[in-house]
Amino acid sequence: MAESREKQTDERPGRAAAKRAAGALGFFALIGLGVMIAGPDVAYPWIKALHVIAIISWMAGMLYLPRLFIYHSDCKPDSDQARTFAVMERRLVTVIMNPAMIVSWVLGLYLAWSVFEFQGGWLHAKLTGVVALSAVHGYFAKSARSFGEGRYVKTPRFWRMMNEAPTLLMIVIVILAIVKPF
Repeated sequence: MAESREKQTDERPGRAAAKRAAGALGFFALIGLGVMIAGPDVAYPWIKALHVIAIISWMAGMLYLPRLFIYHSDCKPDSDQARTFAVMERRLVTVIMNPAMIVSWVLGLYLAWSVFEFQGGWLHAKLTGVVALSAVHGYFAKSARSFGEGRYVKTPRFWRMMNEAPTLLMIVIVILAIVKPF
C-alpha cells in the first residue's frame, strides 16, 4: 500500500508554519500589552526578556540563512534540491526572521525610549549596528527571493564570508548593550 506523505515543499506545511508564527506574534503582543498595562516596574523585565527572545530568534535565522545559500549555490537551479532550499529559505525569512526582527525593533525602541530616553553614545552606536544588521537582513531576504527564482547570486565563497557579517555585528551590538563603554 502506497503511503501518501506530505512534503515540506508542499503549500500546506508552509501555511501551517505561517499560522503558528502569526499566533506567536499575537502571543508576544498580548504579553507585551499586559505588562505595559501592569505598569513600568512590572513591564521592564518582561519587555527586556521578550526583546532578548526575539533577538535570539532573529540571529538564529541570520546565521543559518547564509549556510543555506552556500548549499543552494551548489545545486542546479532546476533541481528538486534547489526547490527544497528555496522553500526553506523563503520560510526562514518570512516565518521566523521577519517577525523576529520586527519584534526586536519594536521592543528595542520601546526600551531605548522608556528606559534610556535615547541618551548615550553607546545607545546611538548600538542602534547604528542594528540598522546595519537590518540592512544585511534585507540583503539576505532579497537574495532568498533571487535564489527562489533560480537566479543564483554570488558564489559559495561569498556566502561563507557573508555568514560572518551577522556574527560580527552581533558581537559589537552585545558589547555596546552590556558594557556601555561610552
